[in-house]
Amino acid sequence: MGFNCGIIGLPNVGKSTIFNALTAANISAENYPFCTIEPNIGIVPVSDERLDRLANLYKTQKIVPTTIEFVDIAGLVKGASKGEGLGNQFLSHIREVDAVAHVVRCFDDENVVHVDGSVNPQRDIEVVETELIIKDLETVEKRLKEIEGRARSGDKRLKEEVEFYHRLNEHLNSGRLAKYIQCTELEKEYMMSLHLLTNKPVMYIANVDEESLKTPNRYVDEVRAIAAKENAKVVVVSGKIESELSQLNKEEKNEFLRELGISQSGLDMVIHEGYSLLNLITFFTAGPKEVHAWTVPAGTPAPKAAGKIHSDFEKGFIRMEVIKYNDLIRLGSEQAVKDAGCLHIEGKEYVVEDGDVVVVRFNV
Repeated sequence: MGFNCGIIGLPNVGKSTIFNALTAANISAENYPFCTIEPNIGIVPVSDERLDRLANLYKTQKIVPTTIEFVDIAGLVKGASKGEGLGNQFLSHIREVDAVAHVVRCFDDENVVHVDGSVNPQRDIEVVETELIIKDLETVEKRLKEIEGRARSGDKRLKEEVEFYHRLNEHLNSGRLAKYIQCTELEKEYMMSLHLLTNKPVMYIANVDEESLKTPNRYVDEVRAIAAKENAKVVVVSGKIESELSQLNKEEKNEFLRELGISQSGLDMVIHEGYSLLNLITFFTAGPKEVHAWTVPAGTPAPKAAGKIHSDFEKGFIRMEVIKYNDLIRLGSEQAVKDAGCLHIEGKEYVVEDGDVVVVRFNV
């Protein structure tokens, strides 16, 4: 699994349409609020042209890409944290994902009902974020009640923890997401223990009509202005176009994209930004039997990355033989890489890099 991404937003902004297109899951996407009740899950292979090139080089037909899991979470409405709409049970689904894709409606269509009667990206974003903040305030206040009494004993660490939660409470009450508070390393540990909804990495998906794909409209400009203040990512996607692309094979899809004058599908852009958002990299194992992609956070040491392949590899790790992808493609074969002195023998301290083609040596 590469990572999992929760798709959130108000009802009728195109969440389920985009989810359908991204995952080809064909779930219901009707024109009425709360179409999604239980969270829908779709696992999508991550397109990576390096896999095809490695497969050609190793003359193998089996390719195993890494994947991304999308979770389509029920539409949030004003008051969701207090049980409005379908209730706040759906907020718990957000706690379980690595990142959040916040779909924002950026198109006019009188045939698609907006839950608040008009298209207004800034208001829509604020409604969703406010509900998440309110829920996080409940979490922080609950934790404070649990430890304030114990902190009176004079325990220095507990006192520091209480002080941080008070500061976090003030931060959330000012309307700011938890992830934007300045933290020491120890305070980050306190924060992680809370599993706050607003501490998730966020990208905005601006759902537009076809005409606005190449020339973004004023609604997209509004989303980008908000994202710029938060240093957040924005991906401009047309749910309608993605739905059409999901029905095509690879060649037809590329031709359609060329006709539209765009280089990437919405899915590819979401995945690219998602990997950037979570600071992930991809490394490979390759041979005549299969070429396999693996995803780990940047900065992962060799034994931990080896454990992604198989737990025994981490436990009995001896060394990792590493070929850089570019060297392999440039020189044309493993033997040529070895002859050129470009095969690297790395130990436990080595940090795996994006594009590494590896062989793990280990003790059983």
